[in-house]
Amino acid sequence: MSELDSKINRLFPGVVVRKDLVKAVKGNAIVPTYVLEYLLGQYAASDDEATIQAGIHAVRRILADHYVHRSESELVKSTIRERGRHRIIDRVTATLNDRADVYEAEFANLGVRGVLVEPSTIKAHPKLLVGGVWCICDIEYTHTDSARAVPWILGSIKPIQLSSFDFDGYLAARREFTTDEWIDLLVQSVGFDPALFGRRAKLLQLIRLIPFAERNYNLVELGPKGTGKSHIYSEFSPHGMLISGGEVTVPKLFVNNANGRIGLVGYWDVVAFDEFAGKRKRADKALVDIMKNYMANKSFSRGVETLGAEASMVFVGNTSHTVPYMLKHADLFDELPESYHDAAYLDRLHHYIPGWEVDTIRGEMFSSGYGFVVDYIAEVLRSMRPMDFSDRYQPYFSLSPDISTRDRDGVQKTFSGLMKLLHPHGEASPAEIEELLRLAIEGRKRVKDQILRIDATMATVAFGYTDAAGGWRPVTTLEEDEYPEHYHRRSRPPEPRTEPRPRPSGEPALFEGHRDFAENQRGVSFERILLPYLRGATTITVTDPYIRQFHQARNLMELIEVLVRAKDPADEISVKLVTAEHREDEDRLRRQLELLVKVKQGAAAGGVDLDVSFDNGAHDRSIVTDTGWRIVLGRGLDVFQHVSSDAFDLAHRLQEYRPVRAFGVTYVRERR
Repeated sequence: MSELDSKINRLFPGVVVRKDLVKAVKGNAIVPTYVLEYLLGQYAASDDEATIQAGIHAVRRILADHYVHRSESELVKSTIRERGRHRIIDRVTATLNDRADVYEAEFANLGVRGVLVEPSTIKAHPKLLVGGVWCICDIEYTHTDSARAVPWILGSIKPIQLSSFDFDGYLAARREFTTDEWIDLLVQSVGFDPALFGRRAKLLQLIRLIPFAERNYNLVELGPKGTGKSHIYSEFSPHGMLISGGEVTVPKLFVNNANGRIGLVGYWDVVAFDEFAGKRKRADKALVDIMKNYMANKSFSRGVETLGAEASMVFVGNTSHTVPYMLKHADLFDELPESYHDAAYLDRLHHYIPGWEVDTIRGEMFSSGYGFVVDYIAEVLRSMRPMDFSDRYQPYFSLSPDISTRDRDGVQKTFSGLMKLLHPHGEASPAEIEELLRLAIEGRKRVKDQILRIDATMATVAFGYTDAAGGWRPVTTLEEDEYPEHYHRRSRPPEPRTEPRPRPSGEPALFEGHRDFAENQRGVSFERILLPYLRGATTITVTDPYIRQFHQARNLMELIEVLVRAKDPADEISVKLVTAEHREDEDRLRRQLELLVKVKQGAAAGGVDLDVSFDNGAHDRSIVTDTGWRIVLGRGLDVFQHVSSDAFDLAHRLQEYRPVRAFGVTYVRERR
């Protein structure tokens, strides 16, 4: 166990579970993650391996004995008949039979319907009426001669969700973690290995949880397929409902005027629309109009009566084009159905998660560490919905006066949700608060900037904030920084930032000074940020203490490839590498030396002589040329995030398609 896992088990005993256990027990049971983790939380919430294995065995036995597979429903029915009473795990939905004036239950996998349900059960568990609930039930069988009588009787029913928890204990334990540790705990609770995610990537994953912690929060995420956009809303919480974008109607979502029954928004904390994108999809205009009003005012009408609800709305869908293509030819909402591609509707959205920044889910991304039992964290988030942290930034920062009330609401609701997730005790440093505020502003800015493309009558907004000293700090979106020529529609595209501007003498004038690159930014390559300063050099000294692992040696080789492609084949270049030995482990040191030998051999084939020297006291990271340039590298050559080894993945082959870590580069002209 890692140090963090030990700390998690010590401070949250009984409510955390090893996240790889779900796969171990699931088998072919088509059951949500929160159901399995509920059972694992009952039997295997421990750090003792013997207890874990015994718990896994118990959960497997419970699933084998009580979970109803559709293919075995007749066998289970026979078991109930022969025994007279049997406990099952199934999804139960209830309806009102208004002719007989009784409530009747339907069991999804068992295939039984018309089972009588006591009104008191419906009153205790109203979600049975809207979408159904996974439950542990005792079913009885009593046959009668009456053809109209249903032989199935519901003996007892227990929804699979936590009955109570200690919120004060949750807050006290949170104080024992650093912010970085807490973020990693939450990422592990979602099911991912935090070691494979950068800081920004982790926060983008956690933004998906805000609708569970924030009332009436409207979130959209559009991006490529396979990034796990809908997983959170179908598997993470018993308080969320995921529906297909084409399967919703006004009565199902809001209210049925015929019988007065309230729809999904009245019973669920989060209503998520899956596969929401698709230009050709048709949408009921009445539904769109009611949705607009609900998203803006938290209310909807039933005849002459106005009703309120607090369900958050989430819209997830796939994009079929790259970001620069959408920015050049349309906008980032281009994939939405025509009825929703409307400025008034889009203006109700509080935040836009850039789904193109989220990696496609791969097997190695899943965590084997400890995280909260899903049902526990779901109840924690639900308990925080009445809280309001939206003003916690105000002692340190103030939003731009240009920001409208609707923009301000979007920023503050996102900020409040992030505070609840990361700092539920309300204690955060100014730097931590600023990080969350910038992320909240960025998401709302992404919405507003695209609306300006759709409706040119809307006024432009200066998105940013001022600090306590009155200094203005603008906020940009990542795609705005990556593709300025497409993001801002102008008569003439701006010049690329890295293109040298000619001096009067005609000599190229390379940029001198410092540049920062944001985490997850793409379009960055050694050819773009380094090659212009290396051209013409015959001796290049690279100082980087961390050329130890495979990906670090690969980065060095890719820098050499850039030099080889740019030089005349008849020329030779000397590259002197100053790095540090991997002294902690002899096997790792041997592997480091093997990697450096391979790089040296590969470089020689292209006319580059690599000379390696070791300086275990070196800390600075820089590149110095014999033409007078010094390039100070904040992270050395290790600027790219982890990418797969798939030879058919462009990110594996081209640096421009890899997301980067946050880093800075300083260009210094030491002599001319």
